[in-house]
Amino acid sequence: MLNSIVFPGQGSQYLGMGKYLYDNFKVSKDVFDEVDEALGQKLTQIIFGENQDDLNLTTNTQPAIMTVSVATFKALEEEKGLKILDFKYCAGHSLGEYSALVLANSLRLSDSAKILKKRGEAMQSAVPVGKGAMAAVLNIEIDELEKFINQKEYKTVQISNDNCPGQCVISGEKSDVENIVLLLKNELNKKSIKLPVSAPFHCDMMKPAADELKSFIKQFSMTSPQIPFVSNVSAKPETEIEKIQDLLIECVFSRVRWREIVNFFIKDGITKLIECGPGKALTNMTKRFDSQINSVKIDNLDDLKKYE
Repeated sequence: MLNSIVFPGQGSQYLGMGKYLYDNFKVSKDVFDEVDEALGQKLTQIIFGENQDDLNLTTNTQPAIMTVSVATFKALEEEKGLKILDFKYCAGHSLGEYSALVLANSLRLSDSAKILKKRGEAMQSAVPVGKGAMAAVLNIEIDELEKFINQKEYKTVQISNDNCPGQCVISGEKSDVENIVLLLKNELNKKSIKLPVSAPFHCDMMKPAADELKSFIKQFSMTSPQIPFVSNVSAKPETEIEKIQDLLIECVFSRVRWREIVNFFIKDGITKLIECGPGKALTNMTKRFDSQINSVKIDNLDDLKKYE
């Protein structure tokens, strides 16, 4: 069986995620502790706390999801004897790319936490709160949506996520996104859901954040991943470290090409995808593909015990 491992991105967070890991696996608790120390803050208290707004702050969300994803894999390693070399490819949805690179031994855990904290800060400060927006557009294929956006000439609106068949996300200035959502409903009878995000990710409005992150990320040393890493930007395997660094910067303002990544896995004969981390967003996306690929989520103790 050919397996790939994938890691979730923003939107998968929930209060208490990974608490079962912290309580049951020392290798996982060590991950939480190392991130707290690297950031000089008790991120673990925010993750296990009671304030969803604190966790939803993108500066906290990004390192938090990575921490839980890495801690999940460490428990899998210990409990099931799984190794990163057991997988043909690794990939992550947006910030999930950092989880993939940590576990492919390309990037240190503490460095990844610092980069994601900075990435979150840069993305949040690139656009004033309330100026940008994102919306998921349902039951529409990307070509039809692209054509519609171009016809309406809303300059700031771009497709930020091509997630799976029939599901795209758009980003841009709040007024433009709201107008195009209305037009999609009135003219094409398409439903859209406004996303509870604090900035318009993966569009040109994020270019200042990419510039800010570029100089920061270069401070950290990275090595070639132990298994091929499939990039959100190129939608193909990458192993050369300078190219991967450039793609990580580009990812901040570029479209997440997740549908193409899954199609690449399917064409290459991958039969099983393991989603390692909080939630089941990627597993649900995979179900929308017409394929035999089996997607398995590892998000709680029961998932971990049942894994085969």
